[in-house]
Amino acid sequence: MWVKICGNTNLEDAALAAELGADAVGFIFAASKRQLRPEQVAAITAQLPANVERVGVFDSHDAQEIARATQAAGLTAVQLHGGFDEALLEQLGPMLAASGVKIIQTLHWTVNDQMPNRPHDPAEGAVEAPVELLARQIRRVAAIGAADRVLIDSKLGTASGGTGVAFDWAAARRLFAAAPAGVRLIVAGGLKPENVAQAIEELAPWGVDVCSGVEEVAGRKNPDRLAHFIGAARATGKTAQAPTDS
Repeated sequence: MWVKICGNTNLEDAALAAELGADAVGFIFAASKRQLRPEQVAAITAQLPANVERVGVFDSHDAQEIARATQAAGLTAVQLHGGFDEALLEQLGPMLAASGVKIIQTLHWTVNDQMPNRPHDPAEGAVEAPVELLARQIRRVAAIGAADRVLIDSKLGTASGGTGVAFDWAAARRLFAAAPAGVRLIVAGGLKPENVAQAIEELAPWGVDVCSGVEEVAGRKNPDRLAHFIGAARATGKTAQAPTDS
């Protein structure tokens, strides 16, 4: 089970996440209470273990801007969080591939009007349910081939991350079960130590991502919650992926 701790703003938190066994630490470049500049992130990433992924979260649609920040900050992966932009993904992929920087594409499940299986009145215009919309977008990500990881996060109103609100896991089961070959799905949105085991059991994702669920206050992690989250994700992930007796 791949575990990412996002929204880091200081070396102490990022280093602790790595020490506790996180696979990746995330830094937010988008507008946020946790936003950092490339030079601030570079001062942190330079002191982290080499085996820990350093992920930059961007809402920019400017490929050149993202590439410059990625290099300046010492990142090993980029998370595109500003909505699914096929042109950006197609342009950024080759730019980052040469330096070995990976791309994670975020897709958003809107939770403020969450009725994914209801029929739609044609008179009101066709409205695509979250499951169908995201399944179609995942297929497009797979076809483009620039990102092999897709993160499904909650979108609440205008906020598309760090909301502390989970999407409908029951409705999302078939989405996760039907992921195209070669696409690894990551669940985010509303995760915390108390529910990460349930999310893994229900969705069997490739990875999990947490931000506000392990914080003391915005931008500062709680060490106990951080340890509990990583431990629960690891333990449940091993059980979920263990072969069954025949």
